[in-house]
Amino acid sequence: MTIYTGFVGTYTKQDGKGIHSFQLDTEKAELLNAAVAAEVDNSTYLTISENERFLYAVEKGGKGGGLAAFSIHEGKLQKLNDVLESEKVPCYVALNKNGTRAFAAQYHACTAEMYSINAETGELIDLLDVATHTGSGPNADRQEKSHPHFFSTTCDERFAVAVDLGTDEIITYELAGEDLLKKAVFKTQPGAGPRHLVFHPNGHAAYVMTELSNEVLVLSFDENEGTFELLASHKTIPADFSKNSQGSAIRISSDGRFLYAGNRGHNSIAVFEVMENGYDIKLVEIVSTKGDWPRDFNLDPTEMFLVVAHEKTHNVVLFKRGAETGRLTPANSEVTVPEGVCVTFLKGN
Repeated sequence: MTIYTGFVGTYTKQDGKGIHSFQLDTEKAELLNAAVAAEVDNSTYLTISENERFLYAVEKGGKGGGLAAFSIHEGKLQKLNDVLESEKVPCYVALNKNGTRAFAAQYHACTAEMYSINAETGELIDLLDVATHTGSGPNADRQEKSHPHFFSTTCDERFAVAVDLGTDEIITYELAGEDLLKKAVFKTQPGAGPRHLVFHPNGHAAYVMTELSNEVLVLSFDENEGTFELLASHKTIPADFSKNSQGSAIRISSDGRFLYAGNRGHNSIAVFEVMENGYDIKLVEIVSTKGDWPRDFNLDPTEMFLVVAHEKTHNVVLFKRGAETGRLTPANSEVTVPEGVCVTFLKGN
């Protein structure tokens, strides 16, 4: 198989329609066939079930917003239902492995949410539990209150972890049936503005991209206690860059050897080699993303390529990836997708 289908979640402020699709031809190293997959209001973030039968997206509507469920057939989407019980529109959604729970971060409503799903039909059932965050940080413009930006499970799924940009906190919740039980809190440096987190495949290390300080925080994780400890921090932009830049997405290769961190403003991706069994990283290079405001990026299923979605220049850009070096090389191929915020792939057809 050489052609894979990708989906992009977008804002719908200008020309974005919600969920857009595209194809990647890995043999020709080319992006193709960008199209609207489903019109969903403000559907900025997406995730796909492990069995690749269903896609879940954030959606604006109802009291404020929530999640929408879609079936996937031959790369096409058909809406199943939605649950729109939240005060605001979530900014992030993730699933557990068996597809029975969805986890959403509410940047504007200061909450982390857990939804129930019928894994057989793919339909959303209910908003099970809501954890409310309180507090603030030293950045008056961005940290005037709590702003959860990420919520997902740990590798063994005993816990769910919320990353709060507004309070400089990473909060661990124990998953107890239909309840979120607060277990532990890790505080970053004041004003760092943690945004997204990714675990090393070994489950013992984690990496946090900070939006305000443009750093990757390397953390150890205690899988029994749900606690984090800071091991190292590494800047993702050059020391002499003084213009506005905000950290965006963070991804890790499936072999755990390379880590990628995005910078909006500097418009780049920092490539790191993972060292010491995951407990440190070393900068390999910082690469221009060939667009403005790289909101998200992702590795394709072969991991021979990386695809970047730019919010402001409305282009999705293809890079070749060196599996042994981690380095990125422009493939000189792109498609137009307006207001891109999130990128994800089907591993099958």
